[in-house]
Amino acid sequence: MKNTLLNKAMFALSGLLLAAPAMASVGQIEVYDRTSGRTLTVHQFEGRRYVVGEPGHEYQLVLRNDSGGRVLAVTSVDGVNVISGETAAPGQTGYVLAPYDSLAVAGWRKSMDEIAAFYFTSHHNSYAARTGRPFDVGVIGVALFRERRVERRWGDWFGKKEQSQAEDRADEGAAAPSARQEEKLGTGHGRREQSSASYTEFERASDQPDEILSIYYDSRANLVAQGVIPRDRQYAQRRPQPFPGSFVRDP
Repeated sequence: MKNTLLNKAMFALSGLLLAAPAMASVGQIEVYDRTSGRTLTVHQFEGRRYVVGEPGHEYQLVLRNDSGGRVLAVTSVDGVNVISGETAAPGQTGYVLAPYDSLAVAGWRKSMDEIAAFYFTSHHNSYAARTGRPFDVGVIGVALFRERRVERRWGDWFGKKEQSQAEDRADEGAAAPSARQEEKLGTGHGRREQSSASYTEFERASDQPDEILSIYYDSRANLVAQGVIPRDRQYAQRRPQPFPGSFVRDP
């Protein structure tokens, strides 16, 4: 997977056009651990989605377009736009995905031909913290915009903001951590690697995202402390014994 999808990347600096958001789901996002070669399991907790990051592991975002038209995916990591490096906002530049296409975003874009790889690291070593923006470390976001069409169905004007509203409600009702936590994870500015991109024209059908997707991440210990991942009772309640058995068993 790695960079094969990223070679198809295109991004657009596009104007905004007033219109109402569409109803259908637009896309999906996954976090793929490049070091271990696996898609990270998503844990649902109080209206949010979480994944466990391993310090030092490189990772990439896999964006999927579930619609029959092109979409613009304005992507942020730790509150920073992954293409421009600006403090992220939905009106900024993003990647353009063809209908029903997928795209791997593996790092901070440094030029049209190069990126700096994403990797999990300590909060203070994250790219966001090192550039004076430490407050939104630990979250990945994608704002998806449909492309404007000449003919647009009037039914699309009855918009949906359920997901973003649900996330707002989750923010208001989030519980405080119940146990001592270690330093939070962030995303580092890693090794340089080749990744080609090109510009394309894109006019948004709306000045508001049709869908906003977000995934939070942290270490396993911190997610356990927050109650996101249940504690393993078998190990949490049992005290180690010096002589738990009699003879040596096969592994």
